Amino acid sequence: MPSGILKAAFNEVNDMKEGIHPKYYKTTIRCACGNVIETGSTRENITVEICSKCHPFYTGKQKLVDTSGRVDKFNKKYGIKA
Repeated sequence: MPSGILKAAFNEVNDMKEGIHPKYYKTTIRCACGNVIETGSTRENITVEICSKCHPFYTGKQKLVDTSGRVDKFNKKYGIKA
């Protein structure tokens, strides 16, 4: 391809309209486990309940959140010993 065509395509991609894009901030994401991640976002100071440092999928450790004894009831019903 001639360089003029590439240059025109590049300029077409990078030409953005003024005044329609949200402001982009350097922000921190704070997890309930204490992990802090520095990133960029359209929101400032984000707080999350779970992140890749504490999520069971990434850690490989399963946490069972037992609400009203459902896990115990299931284990008792099927004779599973913990």
